[in-house]
Amino acid sequence: MEETVEQQTLRPAPGRERPDAVPSHRHSLIDRVFGRDDITVLRHEVLRRLDRGMLGDRLDSFVLAVNEVITNVVLHAGGTGRLVLDLSGSAVWCTVTDSGPGIPQQHQRPPDTPETFDVGGRGIWLAYQLCDEVTMATGPIGTTIGLKIDLPR
Repeated sequence: MEETVEQQTLRPAPGRERPDAVPSHRHSLIDRVFGRDDITVLRHEVLRRLDRGMLGDRLDSFVLAVNEVITNVVLHAGGTGRLVLDLSGSAVWCTVTDSGPGIPQQHQRPPDTPETFDVGGRGIWLAYQLCDEVTMATGPIGTTIGLKIDLPR
């Protein structure tokens, strides 16, 4: 039986649509395996590696989106993952990979706004609100979530 991985490039966050510039170069800022005990340390490392002058007020929002995705890996995908943070000429990309069972079909589309008293379900929703682009590749051998934030011109 052949295993398949579904990949989606999902829409940019509302109001942030713009043509992507082709990155002139990529510079890796972080490439690290993480687990439950590393969430806070990794969140602070992402914050430290990115310059507030580079992203301005959006830095905290991007770090929050990253935190939500790595927390989901720990809670729902086997407890460990890998985070790669790259800087290109026009954007910052954070790619989070796990070896969990994959994301169920009903959670592979952009989520609706969670109800006020819903427990959970806000992590990926927040990522869509805070990032310029969210990508997802998922299947029975794991998931990769990409978070992109454009650099100000």
